[in-house]
Amino acid sequence: MTSERKKLQSKGSMVLSALFFLGSVAALAQSGGIFTTTGTMTTTRSAYTATLLPNGKVLIAGGIGRGVPPAPPRVPNAELYDPSTGTFSLTGAMVDTESSSAAVLLASGKVLIAHDITAEIYDPVTGTFSSTGNQARSAGTQQVALLADGRVILVICCTTEQLYDPIDAAFTLTGPMKNVYADGFASAMPATGKFLVSGGFLEEVNAASAGASLYDSATGTFAATGNMNTARYYHTATTLGDGTVLVTGGEVGTSSIIVTPSAEVYDPATDTFSPTGDMSMPRMNHNATLLLDGTVLITDGSMLNADIYHPAHPIPAPALFSLSGDGQGQGAIWHATTGLAASADNPAIAGEALSMYTTSLVEGGAIPPQVAVGGQLGEILYFGDAPGYPGYYQVNFRVPDGVSPGAAVPVHLTYLGRPSNEVGIATL
Repeated sequence: MTSERKKLQSKGSMVLSALFFLGSVAALAQSGGIFTTTGTMTTTRSAYTATLLPNGKVLIAGGIGRGVPPAPPRVPNAELYDPSTGTFSLTGAMVDTESSSAAVLLASGKVLIAHDITAEIYDPVTGTFSSTGNQARSAGTQQVALLADGRVILVICCTTEQLYDPIDAAFTLTGPMKNVYADGFASAMPATGKFLVSGGFLEEVNAASAGASLYDSATGTFAATGNMNTARYYHTATTLGDGTVLVTGGEVGTSSIIVTPSAEVYDPATDTFSPTGDMSMPRMNHNATLLLDGTVLITDGSMLNADIYHPAHPIPAPALFSLSGDGQGQGAIWHATTGLAASADNPAIAGEALSMYTTSLVEGGAIPPQVAVGGQLGEILYFGDAPGYPGYYQVNFRVPDGVSPGAAVPVHLTYLGRPSNEVGIATL
């Protein structure tokens, strides 16, 4: 791996002169925060999953339809949202619609949807669902995350933590959480690759928790980390562009409901939480979404207003470079063996290793980026510092099988949940 890495890195200098100007990233800046309407979903549903696919569409699956309590109907279908047209369209029928769900995008580009005990896989290429191995133990509504090694962790606390291995299509139990309580906890994936779980509430002791723990996939165990400054539950945890985690709001009371506007930031380098600015109002059961410019949008279904969190040093979404210098058109992506751009004169082929530079990866981070070529994920061969160019990063990846040939096949990179701009390469 070391010799291959050096070989691939050395080719970068052959195309660096074509990499436009370093200030081109500024052309990718996002405009101010406004809301506009878009298309209507094909089916009325709530409590569904929504997963961004490599082709840029969003898979919306399952959920609860309209009906009379206590047993409103489950929605048996799924649909796709296409941001290029602003429309929704039905896709394949799900295998299991009788239980709660959680979903995560796998490294293969497929989607794992885990229910109470069963699980299924959505294939965006065929638009179909298929069963996969049952869970090791019934878990109910869960939180899930893709680990750096490609496996998925599912947590509900405190005895049903389990792993899904997409290679074996099987679930296995793993270590129980520590230092957190059962209900209302929040989770995030710092760039270190260890899974952070924070806070929660346990009815048996009628108290919120300030505790937090980290799951290490190498050992299969949770270990307690530094406590939050505020005991809270039904809060949010959002990974920021620098790999730290923003924690916002939640309930802090015991027998009476007290909601807090406070926020704090977890630093994985020191395993500590530090207070940061308060939100404009107390919030619980809200959402926090990292935006492309490095800020965080805080929305609350019970309130009409929203907040934007501005980190001290916001990190924008990663950028891919183009030969024209404007982040569009023919990408500055080169054949690893020749250093020539993967253009119409030298198209790439399936299985070939390509190299490119990007921005905004976390220094020393363990979470690999995802590279989609023609809507399919390529295998990541290396990601890390671009030799000789501080602040820039090199990514080596393999062209996936099944990519349609073309002179401008789209390529984009996703890192910590945020997509880059899109450039093109030529493929055979």
